[in-house]
Amino acid sequence: MDDFLAARSQMALSLAFHIIFSCIGMVMPFFMAVAHYRWLKTKKDVYKNITKAWSKGVAIFFATGAVSGTVLSFELGLLWPKFMQHAGPIFGMPFSLEGVAFFIEAIALGFFLYGWDRFNKWFHWFTGLVVGISGFLSGILVVSANAWMNSPAGFDYINGQYVNIDPIKAMFNNAWFSQALHMSIAAFAATGFAVAGLHAFMILKKKNTAFHGESFKIAVMFGIVAAILQPFSGDLSAKFVAKTQPAKLAAMESLFHTQKSAPLLIGGFPDVKNKKVNYGIELPGMLSFMVYEDFNKEVKGLDAIPEPDQPPVAVTHYAFQIMVILGICMFLLSVMYIIALLKKRSWLGTTWLLKFFVAAVPAGFIAIEAGWTVTEVGRQPWIINGYLRTVDAVTPMPGISYTFYLFTAVYISLSFVVIFLLHRQIKMVPVLYDIPGKIKAV
Repeated sequence: MDDFLAARSQMALSLAFHIIFSCIGMVMPFFMAVAHYRWLKTKKDVYKNITKAWSKGVAIFFATGAVSGTVLSFELGLLWPKFMQHAGPIFGMPFSLEGVAFFIEAIALGFFLYGWDRFNKWFHWFTGLVVGISGFLSGILVVSANAWMNSPAGFDYINGQYVNIDPIKAMFNNAWFSQALHMSIAAFAATGFAVAGLHAFMILKKKNTAFHGESFKIAVMFGIVAAILQPFSGDLSAKFVAKTQPAKLAAMESLFHTQKSAPLLIGGFPDVKNKKVNYGIELPGMLSFMVYEDFNKEVKGLDAIPEPDQPPVAVTHYAFQIMVILGICMFLLSVMYIIALLKKRSWLGTTWLLKFFVAAVPAGFIAIEAGWTVTEVGRQPWIINGYLRTVDAVTPMPGISYTFYLFTAVYISLSFVVIFLLHRQIKMVPVLYDIPGKIKAV
C-alpha cells in the first residue's frame, strides 16, 4: 500500500468509526430528555429507569466519540498538511466553535450524571437537554466545515494564494444548510431505528417488557419521523449537488453521457471502460425532473468532465444505491408503523412487526456510511473542490501504511470494548431497572 492510499484509508477508517458515535451522541440525549420529562410529569419509575440507563449509554458513546474525534483532528494536520496550510485560516472558525460546544456538552453531561437528587429537578432535566443541544450544534459545525470542502467560499484565489478571507462566509457556505439538514435527519433516523430495534429484540425475548416497551416507543417515534423527512432533505441535497458538483451527480447515477430527459438509474453495474451500465433499470426523464423539475432538461454526464477530474464511478454509484435503498426501506417501515398506530391495527406491536425493527437496527448507520462515501469519494480528485487536489495535499512523510495498520487495530479494539460495555449495560437492566408487568409497543 502506497502512502497516499494509506493516508486516504486511515482517514476513511477514522471517519467511518467516529461518525457512528457522533450521530448517537447528537441524538441519544434527546431520547434521554424525553424519558426524563415523562418521569417528572408522571412520576412513573419506568421513565426514571429508562433515563438512567440511557444516560450511561450516552456517557459511553461520548467518551468514545471524544477520543475518535480528537484523533480525526490530529489526522487532518498530520496526514494532510498542505490542506490545513491553506484551509485552516479559512474554515477554522467552525472547528473552534465546535470545540466550545464540545466543552459545554462535557460539562452538562457531568452535571446530569452526578446531579440526581442534588439539583433542582427541572434544572437537572435542563442539563440533560443541554447535552443534546450542544452535541447537535457540534455536529452541524463539523458538517459545515466538510460542506466548505464541497463548496468553497469566503476567500479569493489570486496567483495561487488564498486572500480576502471571510470566515463567516466560509462557515455559512452554499452547501452547509443542505448537508447539515440531511446529516442531522439521518442521525435521528439511524439512532432511532437502532435503539428501537434493540429494545424490540428484548421485547421479543419477553424480558422486562415494561421497560423495553416504553423505551421502544420513545426511540421509534424519533426514528420514523426522521425517516419520513429524510427523502425531502435528500431531494434538496441532490438538487444542490447537480448545480455545484455535476461530476459527483454523474458518478452517483453512472451517467456517462450528457443528455436531455436523463433517466433515473435503479441498480446496475457501471462498466467504466465501455461507458455503459449493465443490468440497470432506467426511468426515462426522471433524473432531469428530480434535479430540475423538467423532464426534458439536459443533465451533464461524465463526458462533460475532463477525465482527470472525474470521481471513481463504481464506488460512488454503489454507495449511493445502498443509501437510497436503505432509506426507502426505513421510510416504508415508518409508514407501516404510523398506519398501524393511527388505525389501531391488530398487528401493531406483534412479533413480525417487531422483527422488522430488529432487522433494521444497522440500516440507518450503513446508510450514513454509504452517504459519507458518496460525499467524500464523489468529490475526488479534489480535497478542496476545484482548488486543491487530494494527491497534492498529502504528507510527504513515509511510513503512513504502518500507522494505518496500527489505527485499524486500535479501532477494532475500541469497537469490542464498546460492544462489551453496552452488552453489560443491557444485561444489568433486570438487576437495576426491573419493572413488573407488560406493555405493548404502541
